Amino acid sequence: MAKLSTPAVGPVPAEPELDDVFLALADPTRRSVIHRLGAGPAGVGDLAAEAAMTLPSFLKHVRMLERSGLIRTRKDGRVRTCELDRERLGVVDDWLAQQRRLWEERTDRLERFVTANPDTGGHGTADERNES
Repeated sequence: MAKLSTPAVGPVPAEPELDDVFLALADPTRRSVIHRLGAGPAGVGDLAAEAAMTLPSFLKHVRMLERSGLIRTRKDGRVRTCELDRERLGVVDDWLAQQRRLWEERTDRLERFVTANPDTGGHGTADERNES
């Protein structure tokens, strides 16, 4: 019977850039800011007004988004404006593409395994099943 092999899985290497982006996106308030900034730049005051929290609390979210590189802010007089850095989202896009390829390879291997053993549905013969 053909054996379905899977590659060894070890510890996931640290990717600080990716970790920072996912950490920033883990919070619904920050995801909401990213969503809003997808429509264009906005002032911190306007963004904070849409959030159900105080301005000092909201600014912590803005700083986290800045540290992750997802947004940039600039100050014009008394108004601080936030802008989405769309290129930074490419870090997530690249990681998702890598994961997609990995899972497609796995499902392709599984399909080859199952179709190579059509009479048994990929489970081997009754004797082979009883051996395990």
